Amino acid sequence: MGGIGATGIILLVLVALLLFGPNKLPELGRAFGKTLREFKSGARDIMDDNDRRDSDKNRTEVNRSEHNEKENKRLPD
Repeated sequence: MGGIGATGIILLVLVALLLFGPNKLPELGRAFGKTLREFKSGARDIMDDNDRRDSDKNRTEVNRSEHNEKENKRLPD
């Protein structure tokens, strides 16, 4: 259900040809492709930053727990 079939794609291409002309379509395609690449790159950077923050937080928590364990192993006075 839903989605664009082959007929819908052909219709969209014909409308684009009529609106922009055959000379302008390659420029629009390049601009669209460049926009998609930049969006994907930005989304990837955001996800990498979140992953780095999570791993840094986990590393800090592990270091704190190791430090506490070392302090707790002292012999009583």
